[in-house]
Amino acid sequence: MNNYTTTLILLCFSNVFMTLAWYGHLKSLNQRSWLIAVFVSWGIAFFEYLLQVPANRIGHQVMTVGQLKIMQEVVTLTVFAPFSVLYMREKLSMDYFWAGLCLMGAVFFIFRSKIMGA
Repeated sequence: MNNYTTTLILLCFSNVFMTLAWYGHLKSLNQRSWLIAVFVSWGIAFFEYLLQVPANRIGHQVMTVGQLKIMQEVVTLTVFAPFSVLYMREKLSMDYFWAGLCLMGAVFFIFRSKIMGA
């Protein structure tokens, strides 16, 4: 498996944990103290970092930090949209589509030299 694929897979799994840590408490712990939510979120975020740190180290062997960041943002929106609909029961609006389109533009520009072969 190449470094791009490994990075992408690790970032996908990392983002599942990140999304749960950042937003899961809004539904599952909304009746509890915010302090409890903080500690639960930190516990979940630990597993995010176990995947995210190696993903960035592996990815940085073949990508710039800017390219890693844009990849992370695309993965974040890709994970967040289903989470928002399936777990949080929120409607998916056209704004997600437009945001995704903007991110695709960011992907093109940040990876342009690799895409165009220059």
